[in-house]
Amino acid sequence: QVQLVESGGGSVQAGGSLRLSCVASGDTYRRTCMSWFRQAPGKQREGVAVIYTGGGSSYYADSVKGRFTISQDNTKTTVFLQMNSLKPEDSAMYYCAASRLSGSFCTGGTLPYTSNIPYWGRGTQVTVSS
Repeated sequence: QVQLVESGGGSVQAGGSLRLSCVASGDTYRRTCMSWFRQAPGKQREGVAVIYTGGGSSYYADSVKGRFTISQDNTKTTVFLQMNSLKPEDSAMYYCAASRLSGSFCTGGTLPYTSNIPYWGRGTQVTVSS
């Protein structure tokens, strides 16, 4: 099994920055594809960024390209989401997610579907005020 714990959310003004962290534990082979999703009230959960822990490749939603950066630490147990130039529309609950997809199946041009994600964290709230 895999356990995911997010932290780092908070309230910032537009243009500000936040860094989210996701600490993962459990079977390594089950969490080779780590991603961040977000869900605003009344909206569907959407993928934001994904990283393949085996090679470090990543992929982003168009709405965050150039502003958000996903990365991992050397031990591959913590995944980060650096969020810069935040906008009010970035306000949402942010969730860390894990699956055992690898290589191009993880970061090959699309973000994972929520239905393909077996492991989820409880989320951390991000609020951006104008």
